[in-house]
Formats: sequence, structure tokens, C-alpha cells
Amino acid sequence: MSENKISFVTKHLALCTSLLVFVIYLFTMAPGVLQIDSGELAAVQYTLGIAHPTGYPLFTLIGYLFLKIPLPFTKIFQANLLAAIWCTLGIFFFIKSSQLIFNNTKFTIPPIKKKGHQKDKALVPPMNNGSNLKIASFYSGLVLAFSKTYWFQSTSVEVYSLQIFLFMLIIFFTLNAYYSTSSKINTWLYVAIVLAFGFSNHMTTMLTLPLVAILFFNKEKFRPKSFLKIFYMLAVFLPILILFYSFLPLRASSDPQFNWGNPINFENLLRHISGKQYQVWLFASAEAAKKQFLYYLQNLPGEFVIVGLVFGLIGLQYCFKLSKKIFFAVLTTFVLSILYSINYDIVDIDSYFLLSYITFSFFISFGILKTLNYIDKKYSNNKIIETVFGLIILIPFFGNVSIVNQSGVKTFEEYTKAVLTSIEKKSIVLSYQWDYLISPSYYFQAVENFRPDVVIIDKELLRRSWYYNQLQRNYPDVTNNISSEINNFIKPALQFERGELYDSQEIESAYRAVMTNLIAKNIDERNCYIGMEIFQNEIQRGEFSLPEGYFLVPYQLMFKVVKGNEYVPAPDPNFIISIPENRNKYIDFIEQAAGVMLSFRAAYELQFNKPERAKVFIEKVKKDFPKYQIPYEILSRVK
Repeated sequence: MSENKISFVTKHLALCTSLLVFVIYLFTMAPGVLQIDSGELAAVQYTLGIAHPTGYPLFTLIGYLFLKIPLPFTKIFQANLLAAIWCTLGIFFFIKSSQLIFNNTKFTIPPIKKKGHQKDKALVPPMNNGSNLKIASFYSGLVLAFSKTYWFQSTSVEVYSLQIFLFMLIIFFTLNAYYSTSSKINTWLYVAIVLAFGFSNHMTTMLTLPLVAILFFNKEKFRPKSFLKIFYMLAVFLPILILFYSFLPLRASSDPQFNWGNPINFENLLRHISGKQYQVWLFASAEAAKKQFLYYLQNLPGEFVIVGLVFGLIGLQYCFKLSKKIFFAVLTTFVLSILYSINYDIVDIDSYFLLSYITFSFFISFGILKTLNYIDKKYSNNKIIETVFGLIILIPFFGNVSIVNQSGVKTFEEYTKAVLTSIEKKSIVLSYQWDYLISPSYYFQAVENFRPDVVIIDKELLRRSWYYNQLQRNYPDVTNNISSEINNFIKPALQFERGELYDSQEIESAYRAVMTNLIAKNIDERNCYIGMEIFQNEIQRGEFSLPEGYFLVPYQLMFKVVKGNEYVPAPDPNFIISIPENRNKYIDFIEQAAGVMLSFRAAYELQFNKPERAKVFIEKVKKDFPKYQIPYEILSRVK
């Protein structure tokens, strides 16, 4: 590499590093829909709808504009691409932030002994010319970029990828204001603006407030002028925040296809942006917090594949030695972000730990810097050692790439399309497989126009009063048939949602009546299907009853509701659901669900003395889902 090129890379280190990271992200990005909220969020962005709480207006508006750009990709790939861009920009501003810290840190340079001479204070370690500072920023940026949870956010559309970028912007502008020699308000106003952007995307932005507050008061002190600056910051912050969140009621008033919470009035808006329906899992219990904390500790080494953890621990001491104010600001944010996150008792908690990984990465940068300084001081021929050191830094990449890589994952698309194609036109599907079926179906039906005739109803969302407004908008003929049952449910449900006195038995009775009559009053016009999970849970426990005279028949991947006990034929299982090597609990569920349903169908065929038909379904399980254990009583009867 020529000196000019080396000079350019050195000068634009953050840009070059982030471009390198972006290229790698492209190779590990998912081609389509992934688990959990991926399908819903892409559909909401494309249709300019309203997402699940807390609404994420900034995420929705930017995504909507980005998806309007005519690119030669599917819209879900384009939405995933935007996630990779956000995470890449996050690395850019992380490196800029670490350089800002290093460039404003006073390094005490110990005297070193030159061979054959006495101690000479004039001798300066190589780090003082800035090379080690830049290398440490570069390496720590790569460690963070290829840490497990951070990297995973770049693979598919999610609010957390944008939140990563906003976290980094807040940190960068806060550091910039803190180190600024100007006493004017301007630099802090930038912090207020990016904070408003952050809160317009995700409420975990509040976890950055300790860092902002500590550095603000460290610089501005506790004096009247400081509080006047806070007043000006709020004067900028609040209008921006209100402007973005006004999108929710304005858009709800136009009755969009996806209208979670229906925030058309102040009551609904407040309930939606506060995430009230999720608050039951927040600060649930000390036992839940302990469980999440142990999960965090168990996963922390794997996040950085040990290497980053080691450098982070080294960096804690070095950061404290060199810059105590930065140390306390970063450490406080790190600790408080963990304490908050562990008190959220949800399964997919990993993304809530992102800010702790980001702040810990600043300690990693100090740890790398200390190690580089030690190498320079200890060894005269340090180029080879530094090269080996650089290879060690890449361990997180090689350790996490196979886990994070989603480039070949089509399981969720294939599963959703297999369900939709296996059922008749205008059918109703009642399920609560949000992570695997319902959320992906939002995308395929609304964006790709794939089987929009099928009515997919989330059984759990039927517990929410606002959901009936969305169903009425999208499937008026279905809801009109059960209007009396809906009205009987909504009144007590609203009492519960508003925190008023309510009768839980009345709500449960009305809810069950909605589910039963949803089938009973629509089945003459539409075929009805029920998810495996409802059969195994609610029906088995007696919490959900089919209309009298109706039974469930395992069809392909769903149970079909039929009248009478006559044999019901089903088509051959010609669908393809590929199971990738880098499995997770969501992939495992789909394999298990498919295996269970096909085995149920085989048992149903045997019940009607059709062993050859049973064999078709058993062979499908053996071929496509070999890890599923077919019950012996079925295998023994199929030759």
C-alpha cells in the first residue's frame, strides 16, 4: 500500500473502518424475514402504519422514505439493508467518540531507560504521536462491530439497529460538548436534538441520561447558568419529541392497515407510547431480575469471545488512571443500563443489553491502548508482535460469524408461505405464533401481496380492545358476524386497560365467547384453521371450546376445524422448509411444530386405516426434519 493510501486511511480511520464493517455485514445479512417483529416492522414501514408499543415514529418514517427508493431488491431485503447501514454508522461514531476521548486525555509518560544510558525523560513512547491511539480506536471498533448482539442487529430490520446509531450519536455529541472549549449553549443544543431523536425511536434512550448528566455537570457545574442551559435544551428537545409523536394520532386518524393501539386520542396515545401492556414484565420480581442478570453474566464472555472481555477488564483500570471523570460517567451508564435491563422479564432480552456492550467497548479501547503501549515499551522490534496482536483482536469475528450469519436463513419465509399455501382461499387462521407466522405474514400479505385473502388473527391480541378496530378495517365481514360478542368484550376490557375496577371472570367469559363464535359464525363462509399451540394449550386445558359438533383435523401445518367425524383428505406436504446450520430457539420451534403436525397427520391417516398416506407424511419428517423424534407408536405402524 502506498504512503498516500496509508495516509488517507489514517486520516479517515473511522470512515474506512466502518466501510470495511459494512461490506462484511452485507455478507451476513438476512435475505428476507427473520423471527419476532421483523415482518411486522417491515410491513409497518412500507405501509406507514403504527407499530407495537412504543410506536417508534422515527423508525417508521425513515424506513418508509427509504423503502420508497427504487432499488433492485425485495422490500424486506431493502429494510434489512437499512439496519446494516445504521449499525455501520454506529461503528463510525464509536470510533470518532473513542478518538475524541483519547485526544483529550492527558497521558503521563513515564521515563524509559535507553540501552547504555540513564533514564531519559526526553524519550517519548510511540503512542505519543497518536499511532497507538488510532490503532486502539480501530481495533476496539472492530471488536464491538463483531460482538454477537451488536452484529446481529445488522442482519435484519429492527428498531434496535437505529437505536444503536442514536446511542452513538448521543455519546459523540455529549463528549463533543464536554470537551468543547466554548462556553456557549450551541454544543449542548446538539445533544438535546439527538436525545429527542433517540426518544422518538426507543425509550431505552433514557439509559444514556446518566452519561449526559454526569458530563454536563462536570463541565458546567451546579450554578444558575447551567440550569438555564438545561432550560434551553428542553426548549429544543420537547418540540422535536412532540412533533415526531404527533405522527401516531395523525396517522391513526386515517385508519391504516396496521394500527397497533389505535392511538387516535390522548388516552390511547399515552397507553401506547408508555408501553403499558408490557409494564407487567418490568420490575416483575427480584427472582426475575436475578435470572436475567445470570443470563447476562453467562453471555458476556461470548459477546466478545473472551478477548474483548479481557481487554475491557484491563481497560477499566487504565481508564480510571487516565481519566477518572470519563471512567465514572461510562461506568455509571454501564451499570445502570444493566440494572434496568435485568428488571425486564422477557425472553428476547439481548437487545436491551446493547448500551452496556457499547459502554464496555470504551473500556476495551483503553485496554487495547494499554497493551499497545506495553508492547512498544517492552519490545524494540514490535511490528511482528503488533501483527499477532491484531490477529488476536479478530477472534471475536471468527468466534461469532457462524452464530450471527443469517445470509442463508429462509426458514421463516418458507414456513409462513407453507402455511398460507396449504389452506383454501379466504380461510381464517387463529393462532398466536407471532414470532414465526403472524409477524412474517404481515409482510408477505401487505407488501408482497402473497395470499392477502387469508384472514390471520392473533388469538392473544383478541384480548386488546384496539385490535378489533384493526380487524374491522381489514376484515369487516368477519367481525360483523360477531359484533355482539365484540361489544360484550370491549366494555370490560376497556375497564381493565384504563386501570378501573373490572370483573376478570366477565372479561374471560366474553373473550372465550369471541373466539368460539369467531369460528361458529364464519365457518359457513370461510374454512377455519387453528394453530398447534392452541390445541396443545388452551383446548387441552379447556380454555377454548370449539362450536358444538365441530372437531379438529391435523391438515398440514395447522388444525382444520371440521363438522363431523368423517375422513378429511389433505394434500401431499410438498412445501419446503429449510433448516439452517446456525440454529436458534426460533428455528427449533419451527422444526418441532412441523414435525408434530406432520406426525399428527400420519396418526390421523392410520386412524382411518391409510398406512400408505401416513407414510407420505412420515417420510417428509424423516427427510426435512431429521432431528424431530417421531413417536414410536406411529413409526411402528408405518413400514
